[in-house]
Amino acid sequence: MLDDLDRRLLRHLQADPALGPSALAERAATTPAVASRRLARLRSAGVLKGREAIVNWRALGFTVEVSLRFTLDKTQPRAFDEFLEEARKVPEVLEIQTFLGRVDVRLSVIARDLAHYQDIYRRRILSLPHIADIEALMHVARIKEGEAVPL
Repeated sequence: MLDDLDRRLLRHLQADPALGPSALAERAATTPAVASRRLARLRSAGVLKGREAIVNWRALGFTVEVSLRFTLDKTQPRAFDEFLEEARKVPEVLEIQTFLGRVDVRLSVIARDLAHYQDIYRRRILSLPHIADIEALMHVARIKEGEAVPL
């Protein structure tokens, strides 16, 4: 599906997403017109999902990150759907993942400090429907971060 030029374009784009079309084409050893057509093809094929602003939430004063792992009461027919619907409404939830196994759902939650986290936990998290069990893991350090793929 991807040829060498596609891989070069993607490698350079991953390394520096702010590259303009001319600079990207130059680094990938092609012309701006070819680079633009290739990127359009990669977008339409779903390889490139788009451009987004990534906000550093720590720079905005959020210093606490907690991973919450939930086991849901699966005796309720809509437990997953109702839990996920309500979890999406909590602004401090950055990520929601679902699993097969002992843990059903994981939420990544941020807070300004521990007092703020405690407030979120008591007011928002404990009010989520169909919770059978919760395990909280306090985030200490992020060792590797990024969505770059080997090309």
